[in-house]
Amino acid sequence: MTEKEILGLFEKQGALLKGHFKLSSGLHSEKYLQCAIVLQYPDIAEKLAKLLVKNFSKEKIGVVIGPALGGITLAYEVARAVGKRGLFAERHPSTGSGWRPEPAEGRQDAKMVLRRGFSISKGEKALVVEDVVTTGGSTKEVIDLVKSFGADVIGVGVIIDRSAAKIDFGAPFKSLAKINVETFEEKDCPLCKKNIPVTKPGSRR
Repeated sequence: MTEKEILGLFEKQGALLKGHFKLSSGLHSEKYLQCAIVLQYPDIAEKLAKLLVKNFSKEKIGVVIGPALGGITLAYEVARAVGKRGLFAERHPSTGSGWRPEPAEGRQDAKMVLRRGFSISKGEKALVVEDVVTTGGSTKEVIDLVKSFGADVIGVGVIIDRSAAKIDFGAPFKSLAKINVETFEEKDCPLCKKNIPVTKPGSRR
């Protein structure tokens, strides 16, 4: 599939939403990519994962990991394509921060950790994957987490790169498609100034 065909697939499946969105980065936008709508179909998820793996065909991948929630399905499918383990990192309250009623996923002090018995060995070669990258914040956190185990990040693979500027992950970065979507700081957002209701559809990126 070409980049044009992949973006066309998102439009066909209704995964390119239009409105007023507050992204996980805190930025506002009039467009939002909901990859879950596309990845709900196993045949499509498998195809996209195999395309992504081709970008790292020369690498010896030991484990595949992505951030929850966006990277869970993709990490599993990419791991299946290379015959390795597929892990996901999730947000957990910082030690000593105390209990709070809101979920960890939405908290600023929640850190990316491995739970549920997941582990990464020292020296293991990890491929970090994500569905959509905007600022790369969550992806960088997963990279730092992987390195904290003494493992090596051999690359970062995403389906859609919607970053405004080139992001340095400190490892080869490959995407299947890139889309330019204008984003705004909340104080400068023209949609806010028009009093258009805002929604926050995804997890932090």
